[in-house]
Amino acid sequence: MGPRAGRRSRQKQRGGEEPPSIDPVPLFTKVLTVSDGVVAGTRDDVSGRALTERLIAEGYVVVEHRITEDGTEAVAAALKGLTEGFAGLVVTTGGTGFGPRDLTPEGTRAVIEREAPGLAEAMRLVSHGKNANGMLSRSVCGAVGEALICNLPGSSKGAIECLEAVLPAIPHALDLLAGGRPH
Repeated sequence: MGPRAGRRSRQKQRGGEEPPSIDPVPLFTKVLTVSDGVVAGTRDDVSGRALTERLIAEGYVVVEHRITEDGTEAVAAALKGLTEGFAGLVVTTGGTGFGPRDLTPEGTRAVIEREAPGLAEAMRLVSHGKNANGMLSRSVCGAVGEALICNLPGSSKGAIECLEAVLPAIPHALDLLAGGRPH
């Protein structure tokens, strides 16, 4: 079932008529792999491909998958390019650890206008429940314009676990960012 399938319950209108069916609005997403090794060709982009496949399976339309090197400036520049005029989800994979070039959160903070700490906390909670090192994640989530950015781990398993932790809330968050009614 897609991300917006079943979003609105079929309530009877006044007079007992069924409301007209509403086609689900597609949710767009972009994937950014942050890795010096993938850029250099010495590493395979396993997590980026895994995220793309999982998002498509969930019903998202993946419109771009980009790769950038580690580092604050490189990540910020890539995210600015990916979010400019974009309404949708942008997920990053990699650069959230304690390595000297793991600066994805810093690059993300340079771009976002508002943080979404609950999303990052949900990801850490699920990660910590499966791996004691999950508490070391420095992932950041936040909004810029109508785009929502979520930093995910560089391992494909961790990236999918964290994505799945926040997927239920993403359609509503994107609806709100697009000017939808909060309640």
